[in-house]
Amino acid sequence: MWVNVSLLTDAPHADALSEALMEQGALSVSVEDAFLGTDQETPQFGEPGSPDTPLWEQSRVIALFDPGDDLPGRVAAACQAAGLTDLPEFEFEEVAEQNWVQLTQSQFEPIRINDRLWIVPSWHDVPDSAAINLRLDPGMAFGTGSHPTTWLCLQWLCDRIKGGHGAQLSLLDYGCGSGILAIAAARLGAGSVLGVDIDEKALEAAAENARRNGVALPLRHSRQALDERFDLVVANILTNPLCVLAPLLSDRIAPGGYLALSGVLETQAGQVIEAYAPHIRLKVGAIHEGWCRLEGHRP
Repeated sequence: MWVNVSLLTDAPHADALSEALMEQGALSVSVEDAFLGTDQETPQFGEPGSPDTPLWEQSRVIALFDPGDDLPGRVAAACQAAGLTDLPEFEFEEVAEQNWVQLTQSQFEPIRINDRLWIVPSWHDVPDSAAINLRLDPGMAFGTGSHPTTWLCLQWLCDRIKGGHGAQLSLLDYGCGSGILAIAAARLGAGSVLGVDIDEKALEAAAENARRNGVALPLRHSRQALDERFDLVVANILTNPLCVLAPLLSDRIAPGGYLALSGVLETQAGQVIEAYAPHIRLKVGAIHEGWCRLEGHRP
């Protein structure tokens, strides 16, 4: 049994209050929008290199404690240390022991990409035996199929890799993360695939996921030389690194080849299109839940 303490505060005090609660023995602290789940909820997006995103003006700070003596006193001391002159209202809620593995797994259901492709966690039955079912569990590397950007890239792969022609295609998945895009390409019928990432842990995750799905997936660290050209190049990263990588990724596209980029908010599309303009012409190919997929073709 544990106890959650929930307090409402403003943005200037949220970080200081979080640190003060940890000093008073909190096991963990999280900060969320005070209006989460209502019409007044404010989504936030950020990425490395972007200006810091301010916390919500009205924030809810939630601290997890072991049951102990004088929890109200510890919370009051944290508020004082954080510079709050008026003690905010706070609530206590008991957190019962649970099967946390089962609870976590229950949040991840099979994801239908289209009639050809499903992403299925290992603990679920296959929903459509006639489709390609990729076995992929949430892990340390990005890419479980649940994020809109991954969905956009998988849709693009399904459109590009069809029939017997697919066996003639080569694909580069740059910033491969879990390896989901490269593995999907191989299962869809691409003749050769290569996954590249900057993170050793991601490469390890991709290798394990490829093994689980019966795919021989060559993997390479981004510091290694990359001289080949590919019929299909896909990169699902973030806007800033995609802009930096414009010369490299554009140069990896074979004549007649195609490029797909995601990890880009709809409002950031123009920035990426401009960065790639000296190398390849991009257009918005699809938009899903505020994220977009940019596409290019080398004649």
